[in-house]
Amino acid sequence: MALNYPRLDNASGVWNMKEVTEAVLGGYWPNAGARGVFAGGGDPSDSNIIEYVTLATTGDATDFGDLTAARTSIGNSASSFTRGIWSGGMQPSAVNTIEYITIMSAGNAADFGDLSAAIRDSAALSNSVRGLNGGGVSPTNVINYFQIAATGNSTDFGDLTVARYYMGATASPTRGVWAGGETPNQNTIDYVTIATTGNATDFGDLTGTKKGNKGASSSTRGVFCGGATSPSSGYTDDLDYITLASTGNAIDYGNLSGVNQGGGATSNSVRGIYGGGKPGDPSGNEIVTIDYFSIPNGGTAIDFGDLTDARHSLGSLSNSHGGLNDGYQGTRINPIPQGSGAGTRGLWAGGQTPSTLSSIDLVTITTLGNASDFGDLTLGRYGAMDGAMTSSVRACFAGGGTPAGYFDTIDYVHFAHTGNAADFGNLTSIRAEFGSGSNETRGITYAGYASPAVGPSVMQNTIDYITIATVGNASDFGDASTTAGGTSCVNSTTRLAAYLGYAGEAPGSISNVIEYLTIGSTGNATDFGDKNVTRNYSAGGISSTTRGCVAGGETPSDSNVIDYITIGSTGNATDFGDLSAAGYKKSGLSSTIRGLIGGGFSPAINDIEYITIASTGDAADFGDLTTVNYGPFSASNGHGGLS
Repeated sequence: MALNYPRLDNASGVWNMKEVTEAVLGGYWPNAGARGVFAGGGDPSDSNIIEYVTLATTGDATDFGDLTAARTSIGNSASSFTRGIWSGGMQPSAVNTIEYITIMSAGNAADFGDLSAAIRDSAALSNSVRGLNGGGVSPTNVINYFQIAATGNSTDFGDLTVARYYMGATASPTRGVWAGGETPNQNTIDYVTIATTGNATDFGDLTGTKKGNKGASSSTRGVFCGGATSPSSGYTDDLDYITLASTGNAIDYGNLSGVNQGGGATSNSVRGIYGGGKPGDPSGNEIVTIDYFSIPNGGTAIDFGDLTDARHSLGSLSNSHGGLNDGYQGTRINPIPQGSGAGTRGLWAGGQTPSTLSSIDLVTITTLGNASDFGDLTLGRYGAMDGAMTSSVRACFAGGGTPAGYFDTIDYVHFAHTGNAADFGNLTSIRAEFGSGSNETRGITYAGYASPAVGPSVMQNTIDYITIATVGNASDFGDASTTAGGTSCVNSTTRLAAYLGYAGEAPGSISNVIEYLTIGSTGNATDFGDKNVTRNYSAGGISSTTRGCVAGGETPSDSNVIDYITIGSTGNATDFGDLSAAGYKKSGLSSTIRGLIGGGFSPAINDIEYITIASTGDAADFGDLTTVNYGPFSASNGHGGLS
């Protein structure tokens, strides 16, 4: 019977906290069902095979699917908890291909994007967010990176300390390490901090010069397996280890079952596996064997089973390696999640001035000052008053328009990295000037207009949603109580509240209605209460875990009103204070402590003001946007829906 192993924060039944803690501290806590995956390679002709094993057991590999094309010389590979990625290789010449699989769902690989250049015998590594590909032939020192949850081309990260290829790579959740390689054979170990960009730093040396070694890791220990010394015929069975958080030379602490280079290595955080490769005997035939060893203890590797086909220079990955676990299966207790609403980055994207903008502005919410350039949307457009859906990692900008027409486009960016937006998918319908909100998992868009013509005939009652960590099209959630444009939203982790704007049938009027929905479910909206002042085009997007604030708007004259609601209850809004100047089509964002209101009309301005959400009172000056702007999208990585 299969066992379900609990997390530290949900142990129950036959498991209790003490048992879980002892297993984690002892290093024998299993990762039930985690997979090690091997792909491609030469036998000696190129292979498109993808196959997998269950890391916590033993046995022969099982067919998973096929690569998009047969190729070899892939090297170490990148993976998150859900997705595996292979980059570069030969088929038969070097390629710039990046492709991916969903690790727990068998099937063929799909196109992800391209590396900056065609490359073979590079080595990739990752944490759960970002994959890095370094080195390769012809000897290069280039490191590229890509966001694992997205798709798209890689971006320059920096350089290795030595241009080389055919080396090993591994990672902890924070640090990536490359070791060995050829140009000629190297003993170099160098490292980077995965979440940043920049050149690698010297770490230390392997126990000897080696090419074709491969890396595996726990969150604390990196292991480099096998390889060929100089001259190239001197194959080894070495298991060298390093302590990832420190620097220094590697230590020999074990052996593979035989001398070997060019296999594939991966791990969970207590067990390393090594499959395939080439032996040191004169036959040169590829190896079918898979070995396993204990990462904490070393020693001589033990037979695990066989690959479906003997081959070398194959790519290998898992959904439980040391870059993903942060000690959970190693030597430290994984912290119980405390929420992720601590982010401090705010973005305003697009808008009008009066021409349509594509620029994205960046501020640090905790620090007063002017905005700086972040990048650009995929197309210039205005959005709404709070028209973005965000997790602590990613911001998604949906819909919007220009005077010539509206869009169903959804773009996204990652908060941690300045740069241009990429395509996410499409809304269920073309529209703009709607409300939006999100928690860490799901983003919601609420009502809006379906064409540039202002009037009740084009207003929508559509509510749809996306899963922020994926890419793809929105799905139907339910309906608002009436058609409504110029709507503004606030939210907690579980509930979204919508201040309806211009609503109802012809001739239409500005609504005083606030309604709400439960983000994690689907269904129609429910009445919440009434606004403090009836108005539309207010700035939403400002929330702590308990309170939501909405600022400015039209009554139809310009308003300077700020009011608030307690999101977890129902009832009418209450006066909070005033903006320094009345206006509408301002856009709001927040941390759980501070709310920012930027831009607006009329007249068009570039002002940013701020409030402290937990108190009441008038807004104060924060700084300026990079240009006058009204109707931009706004987003943050620390609002009340993320805590």
